[in-house]
Amino acid sequence: MRATPLPTKTSSDIGTLPHRSPFDKTAQHAAKRDAILSEASRLFNSKGARATTLADVAATLGLTKTSLYYYVKTKEDLIFQCYAATLERVMRKIHDIKAQHQSPTDQIKAYIASHFEAIRQAKQGEGNHVAALLEIASLKAEKRTEIEQSYIAMFKALRNIIQAGIDQGEFRPVRTTTATRAIIGALDWSFYWLEPVPNDEIPELAEAAASILLHGVANTQNRSAPDYRYAELTPVSRAGFDRDAQNKLKQEAFLKAGTRFFNRKGFSGTSLDEIAEFLNVSKGAFYYHIKSKDELLYQCYQHSLDLVEDLSKRLSEKPLNGLDKVVHACYQQFWLQNSEEGPLMRYNTITALTEEHRKPILRRTRAANRKMRDCLELGIKDQSIRNINTLVAENLIAGAVNAAMELRAWRPIDDINQTAIEYFDPLIDGLANT
Repeated sequence: MRATPLPTKTSSDIGTLPHRSPFDKTAQHAAKRDAILSEASRLFNSKGARATTLADVAATLGLTKTSLYYYVKTKEDLIFQCYAATLERVMRKIHDIKAQHQSPTDQIKAYIASHFEAIRQAKQGEGNHVAALLEIASLKAEKRTEIEQSYIAMFKALRNIIQAGIDQGEFRPVRTTTATRAIIGALDWSFYWLEPVPNDEIPELAEAAASILLHGVANTQNRSAPDYRYAELTPVSRAGFDRDAQNKLKQEAFLKAGTRFFNRKGFSGTSLDEIAEFLNVSKGAFYYHIKSKDELLYQCYQHSLDLVEDLSKRLSEKPLNGLDKVVHACYQQFWLQNSEEGPLMRYNTITALTEEHRKPILRRTRAANRKMRDCLELGIKDQSIRNINTLVAENLIAGAVNAAMELRAWRPIDDINQTAIEYFDPLIDGLANT
């Protein structure tokens, strides 16, 4: 039997084919630019913008620094382009997801799956690295505004999915702005904690993350008394800190101010002089206590971890089930992020730490996160928590806590307790209306 002949293609037909000629100079330029932005994103994510030079990016790609200048003029321009390309890809992905899936539940699942898949592909060498938006504050006003506007557009697109889910009865009534901020925050740090995870395990972890954000960690069939969610938000005990000496009080003021500035403006955008001016102390008095910006950043992280570890210690002594311990820990850290006692240092500047300082901070951070996992595992054992993937839950919670201080930029926080309940709602009880 003779095979059916293929239809003849006209020149106009060929022009519409999804074919990119290797001789197309525009395509060549775009491919090289994509490779530069991907490699730069990888280096920024792992080493930080501070430690990464244009020469580093050029060397890993086998380019000369002069060749790199054809695509980017400065490191700030490179950071901006990485962030712009990342947000453009995310928006394109959200658009595709909404076109492919009608159900808001399926759209949320697909978004989470795409987030994890992008990280898997980058690790596997199959796709571009996604830039973690860690250094937005270091950009000049015009570029920063452009990135912020793109971020807001992405935020609103996700919020619209949640609102549609509520309107259609698929999701419980939640504060959409608050829930969106919590979900984005929960996912933000995935590129970091997924790095050591075998690539073939990542799709399963994506499903676990979707399950947690849709159905929460709480075992609704074995729920505590209704008021368990109203954890007492009281100042962290300072018994373990030496507050007798006057210089210790001053040191704490420096650390609080430093934390606020680093969180808001990043490492590069913060100067010791403006912190001294903010505290209304002379430069000489300030530099007597703080010798360098590197040292201040390190001490700020140490101070934040002191607070978190003190909280964990007090929680371990309370006769609570696993779920209540998780809830108390989440709400207490939210309180620290949004009260005069805090805030806690955000992970955004962790790559700005020197290698000498970064290792002990990461070690303490992992240990602190492990305490949260212990609470989750206790909850599974006492049946107050569903049978969930505790690695995923631990890191989603850590990401949400990390992003909690940014919530004020999206909504007022008049009642910290109530806002904490609303913020962690997707993680504790989930979005799904079940």
